[in-house]
Amino acid sequence: MRHYKHFLIRDWHPCDRNKVSQLIAVVLEEYGLSFEPNGADLDVIEIEQFYQNAGGKFWVVELNNTIVGTGGYYPIHRGDHAVEIRKMYLLPSVRGQGLGTYLLQALEQDIITQGYQQIWIETATCLTEAIQLYEKYNYQQSIGVETPRCDRVYVKYLSKLG
Repeated sequence: MRHYKHFLIRDWHPCDRNKVSQLIAVVLEEYGLSFEPNGADLDVIEIEQFYQNAGGKFWVVELNNTIVGTGGYYPIHRGDHAVEIRKMYLLPSVRGQGLGTYLLQALEQDIITQGYQQIWIETATCLTEAIQLYEKYNYQQSIGVETPRCDRVYVKYLSKLG
């Protein structure tokens, strides 16, 4: 568990499944995107398979016992000893408080601790706040988008950190 201001960041539990799916659907809808439980969002329906059993992590962010955000990562075959950060979403009511930055940096630290060398992130152009965050923290635009809903991919080489 981690704390940022009044927020609790903790590991996902199976009882969170529906609330996490609803939160992600709400945020996607805000940007004109659809929640795809049989496609781009299957990993949210099957967190155990995609994250926990694969060597990744999936966190929820709570404020007053209500889930207000998510974020996770799992190992991927693209790149060299790489992971992909996925499902980093915050409700509008908690944005603008530095929580996104904190969550991204906490995920990065956990990924570094696990010995990974690359972090990949796929996103959509309409998610402008996310793109600004990734670019601010030295994610470089790359090629090879794999998720149909996304049109941008970023990479950060951890071996160059330091």
